[in-house]
Amino acid sequence: MIAREPTLARLATAESLLLTPYGLSMSHLQRALGEMTSHGVDDADLYFQTTRSEGWSLEEGIVKTGSFSIDQGVGVRAVSGEKTAFAYSDDLSWDSLLDAAHTVRSISGQGQSRKVRVPAAKTSKSRSLYPGLDPIGTLDSAAKIALLEKVEKLAKARDPRVVQVMAGLAAEHDVVLIARADGTVAADVRPLVRLSVTVIAEQKGRREMGSSGGGGRFGLAYFDDAVVSGYVDEAVQSALTNLDARPAPAGEMTVVLGPGWPGVLLHEAVGHGLEGDFNRKGSSAFSGRIGQRVAAKGVTVLDDGTIADRRGSLNVDDEGCTTQKNVLIEDGILKGYIQDAMNARLMGVKPTGNGRRESYAHVPMPRMTNTYMLGGDKSPDEIVASIKKGLYATNFGGGQVDITSGKFVFSASQAYWVENGQIQYPVKGATLVGSGPESLKKISMIGNDMRLDSGVGTCGKEGQSVPVGVGQPTLRIDGLTVGGTA
Repeated sequence: MIAREPTLARLATAESLLLTPYGLSMSHLQRALGEMTSHGVDDADLYFQTTRSEGWSLEEGIVKTGSFSIDQGVGVRAVSGEKTAFAYSDDLSWDSLLDAAHTVRSISGQGQSRKVRVPAAKTSKSRSLYPGLDPIGTLDSAAKIALLEKVEKLAKARDPRVVQVMAGLAAEHDVVLIARADGTVAADVRPLVRLSVTVIAEQKGRREMGSSGGGGRFGLAYFDDAVVSGYVDEAVQSALTNLDARPAPAGEMTVVLGPGWPGVLLHEAVGHGLEGDFNRKGSSAFSGRIGQRVAAKGVTVLDDGTIADRRGSLNVDDEGCTTQKNVLIEDGILKGYIQDAMNARLMGVKPTGNGRRESYAHVPMPRMTNTYMLGGDKSPDEIVASIKKGLYATNFGGGQVDITSGKFVFSASQAYWVENGQIQYPVKGATLVGSGPESLKKISMIGNDMRLDSGVGTCGKEGQSVPVGVGQPTLRIDGLTVGGTA
């Protein structure tokens, strides 16, 4: 939903925190933008931000860390062609803002000095996908510690083989204000919370780990007894399953990926290759392939920043553009890329609401929000039953991808060996190796159980980290290479 009243309320909140205390007003922002554009640039923007963060961790019944931080500042950017001039400051005074604007102008300004009238401010349309609350204040400190203690108590009560429990709680209140050279003004108030649990189980001298957790853009009350119990069950079950795991076999084989978090493979192996900057430069395996078949029939991949309360969702992106539901691949055909403002302009297309940055101290670039594959018509049981000999991977750890070649390497944190459609035993040390574009073509069965992850994803790109979501249904991929330890 795109609504005016919450948009104006967010703008008022941002002004009260980021402008008024420092003697700044919208007219100051327009003057700073006027200074930057007076030497002829294609685009310019100001990005004000204040972030309050809190984190707690508990281990062996003891609070190991309790941290609280506040960070605020402004990023000042001018773009001319492909060249970006950028400066930032944690001082929000007018003098500092003007200095930054002059610095950026001197870096970017190749043309003649000229007078430019900055358009009158116009409020950007934005969505209302999550409450504009401060999640840090939704529970007091004693209640936060009690929540972590509950996690530990529940985990240890699940099974006597659980010997160690680590629990963490994080909350963030992020307020941003964006002013652009075209007169656009946008603001967002972004809550973000996350609860994590890691357990270590021991049996006959062997130790294995399991983890779980989740979160999103809401208050800490989300973590009620049912949610907490679900996280604990998953973490404990994962650790106990791995206690019985055998070395994974190696070779080319059928691989079935479970729903939800395994979509991180889709995110890494395919999603990054669909970001506008890599495609504009021709360095992605998907460059110049719009309208071509890049995946098996039935494969539809979306990047959607508009899902309510999701970790990867935004009311507006970090350039003030309204977020969108973008179809990237439809029934196997490549439909489009995800774009920030600069790459969209250089490629002659519209921005897609995917301009994101880690903070005011970073430049925006095209980044994913919630990236997922739509479901198909096969039941998960039917897909597993179709495996003659192969791997069923239900959870993943880390991975990496080479954007140019599309090649990826991923480690499965929980997987099973399957023969004749029957799960035989859990395996450990399985690594999936392949090419993202090639793997898309090898998808032969798509489950009807599409699920988004529980709200734990963080994506890294060029040294910047941003919260994201991933998702997919159960998938069968034929002929994937598995690196094992057997």
